[in-house]
Amino acid sequence: MLNRSLKSLFAIVLAMIVSIMHAAPAFAQSLLRDTEIEETMQDYTTPILRAAGLSPSAVDIYLVNDPSLNAFVTRGQNIFLHSGIILQSDTPNQLKGVIAHEAGHIAGGHIVRSDYGNRSAYGAMLIAAGVGLAAILAGEGSAGALILGGSQQFGAIEALAYSRVNESAADQYAAQYMEATGQSGQGLIDFFDRFRAQEVLSNARRYPYFRGHPLSSDRIDALRERVEESKFTHVKDTNDEQHRLEMAKAKLRGFLEGPQVVFSKYPPDDQSQPARYARSVAHFRAADLRNAIREIDSLIAEEPENPYFHELKAQILYESGQREKAIEPARKALELKPDAPLLEIALAQSFLETSDRNSVNEAIDLLKSALTVEQDNSYAWYTLSRAYGELGQDALAKYAVAEQAYAVGDLQRARSFAQRAQDDLVRGDPQWRRASDIIVVSDAQLAKKRSRRRGPKPLTFNVTAN
Repeated sequence: MLNRSLKSLFAIVLAMIVSIMHAAPAFAQSLLRDTEIEETMQDYTTPILRAAGLSPSAVDIYLVNDPSLNAFVTRGQNIFLHSGIILQSDTPNQLKGVIAHEAGHIAGGHIVRSDYGNRSAYGAMLIAAGVGLAAILAGEGSAGALILGGSQQFGAIEALAYSRVNESAADQYAAQYMEATGQSGQGLIDFFDRFRAQEVLSNARRYPYFRGHPLSSDRIDALRERVEESKFTHVKDTNDEQHRLEMAKAKLRGFLEGPQVVFSKYPPDDQSQPARYARSVAHFRAADLRNAIREIDSLIAEEPENPYFHELKAQILYESGQREKAIEPARKALELKPDAPLLEIALAQSFLETSDRNSVNEAIDLLKSALTVEQDNSYAWYTLSRAYGELGQDALAKYAVAEQAYAVGDLQRARSFAQRAQDDLVRGDPQWRRASDIIVVSDAQLAKKRSRRRGPKPLTFNVTAN
């Protein structure tokens, strides 16, 4: 679904060592992975990207675990959406308007023409934290999937603001893209109107979005004039689109907000699907397994073909210690949503909790399938190394560890395990050749790092006397 080379680069660049993530959770941001929410955001984004003349496969979308209101793009055609901007969007049309605006920055070449790429928050983070920070994959984390931990610098440094000229241009592009897809541009106007007061606040008090995207009444008026010319101005989101957004928001709140906050926002007398979805997660996080299962079972009874209800039940059981019981709902989720890498990994890790050799072999097949799509998924490689270890296939286990280390940028460890694997693998086999590639690339990169640490060579002069 996403461009693999860019995704691999940013996975390594934006992530950091898990000890730091755990030592400073109040300051650390993380990238969230969840199949359901990703699919919703992708469905919102794909038509807009096509209207912008951009290839959906070439644009990566990242969900940032941050409650602040923000969205931005970086070099390499990457769109970042904070969880806060999803939670504070009242309608899908508002969120689509923001996405269309960011797509306008990409299509308009605003990043290339500005100095943003070199001096952005993420560029500064790289300088501060170093390229060697490792990607962390915690397959049992928030939102039921992948979490990549971000450094403290990641949360502390802000992106530079675009110029007002670029902002106005991106607004006009957004209106154009929304019209081209038969949708209203009113959502972006509503979004700006809702936060119009931000333009009179000091920069320190503004939401991050409006520090990076300067707002003005003139901009809103120009956008309104453009949108009102469209025959789609009064097109509304469908009930299904609104429901999907509410479910995504409920899931995010369940995982990211405190259980008592969730129970306050979704009281027991609210029997809507989003309310029960959020409460199921909140009960689980409050270690109330009985009520967590009761809530999710009620949703499954209503909508037995929804893969994400079964996925959540599997996660609740797995992370509550009932790991073999998690197999049935995890299998059902994958049956309903075939070839979803994160669902394949979830089922595979449940299989590894059994002592059954056939289950371990099935786990290996699932992990290989997931890795054909997400080649740099370090947790999948780690889980695969465990599976090979269970079967006593030590050479393949070492090879999988080498891949896992390489995916997170730990070149020393990657080289070490690749060499150890190569010693035991059959020369010429695909894994042997790949191990050889890891060794060669790791050696080259490590040599460059050593050269940088030594610094430039001093100038030397040959002085001869006449």
